[in-house]
Amino acid sequence: MIYLNDDIAGFDFEAALPLLSDQRREQALKFKHEQGRKTCAAAYLLLCEGLREEYGITEKPVFEYGEHGKPTIIGHPDIHFNLSHCREAAICVISDCPVGVDIESIREYKDTLAHYTMNEEELAQIIHSPYPDRAFIRFWTMKEAVLKLSGEGIRNDMKTVLTGQETIETVVNEQRGYIYSVIY
Repeated sequence: MIYLNDDIAGFDFEAALPLLSDQRREQALKFKHEQGRKTCAAAYLLLCEGLREEYGITEKPVFEYGEHGKPTIIGHPDIHFNLSHCREAAICVISDCPVGVDIESIREYKDTLAHYTMNEEELAQIIHSPYPDRAFIRFWTMKEAVLKLSGEGIRNDMKTVLTGQETIETVVNEQRGYIYSVIY
């Protein structure tokens, strides 16, 4: 199930603080800017909401991390989840199988970054798109969701991440200015 909060401007970080685990509170407070603190807390609260709705779990989840930083919930290894956030929104996906999600702000297209991270076919689609910025972010979120699913994380060779065999759900929200991709 996908849980999304795209009203970060209206998110009350101070009211959220007591709802966070000590671990997540510490992580949120490490962000230099308020926006990062808000989205970090919002993503965690989406996880809490999903755990309550789907599993009846009301305690604050505490994470342990895999080799490349993929979190799991201590005491609940059978619950798979993934979190992501950008300036405009926070997202959480919960499943009974491994899952990956990435959300990114729509921002200016940078040709050098695209050439560094996209293969020739992806580049052609981006360059020929009427909106290269959106096409690039769509591919980027797809790649990052795949890497988060595997627990691998960002790697040096981003060009080979997508095989074409993945089933990835991608949503573009023009009005709010973000794109997200989910893979189960």
